[in-house]
Amino acid sequence: MSLSAAAPAPTHPPFAALAWTLVSLLGVLAWDALAQDRALARVFGTATGFPLREQWFLVSVLHEGARRAAWGVMLVLTIAVWWPFGVLRQISSADRLQLAITALLGVAVINVLKYASTTSCPWDLAEFGGVARYVSHWTWGAADGGVGRCFPAGHASAGFAFVGGFFALRRQQPRAARIWLACAVAAGLLLGMAQQARGAHFLSHTLWTGWLCWSTAWLTDVAARKLPRTASWADSTPPAQGEEPVKQQRVK
Repeated sequence: MSLSAAAPAPTHPPFAALAWTLVSLLGVLAWDALAQDRALARVFGTATGFPLREQWFLVSVLHEGARRAAWGVMLVLTIAVWWPFGVLRQISSADRLQLAITALLGVAVINVLKYASTTSCPWDLAEFGGVARYVSHWTWGAADGGVGRCFPAGHASAGFAFVGGFFALRRQQPRAARIWLACAVAAGLLLGMAQQARGAHFLSHTLWTGWLCWSTAWLTDVAARKLPRTASWADSTPPAQGEEPVKQQRVK
């Protein structure tokens, strides 16, 4: 019978992820405290609405197209758990599964909160030609006269949901992890700003979506590190960069 010992993962500063989570939370709270959401919305909106609301590129490409692309990426990541390609070949099956699950969890968390929210979108507010009054998204349960269901930003999660790739890749492929994280954050911000220009969301909605997706990914990673892994999944873990492969030991 042969036993394979999985290569030890490189160590990381124990509180680095927690520190970034807290620092980013302070940044989002600071934006909320500045109360500049409506001031920024007025850059794109007028008393009669948002001129870019039906702009072709924002609607067809950055909204509908990006949403379909995000679900396509999720499907590919799910398939790659068993049939990996590219940099995903360099991480274990367990990490690939974590990446796919984290993306789905991120979208789920945002959508659950969104559909429970009484906060309406900027284009629903009276100051932008709608019927609702402005109520802070922190005023839980207070109806604003609109349709609600606009906080946090659901569409931005099509980019931010993939930040979990950082945690899945960082042990074996740290450079790829940083690139992955940068791309996911950039995509989330781009999609969020596209919706901001259309009047679908305030900037705070986008920032909270990014923070919630990051926190979901981090907590999923913490939980995954505590779960026992079967031998078949552990055996598929490649050696860390700069380490020699661990040789199999024979036990008679």
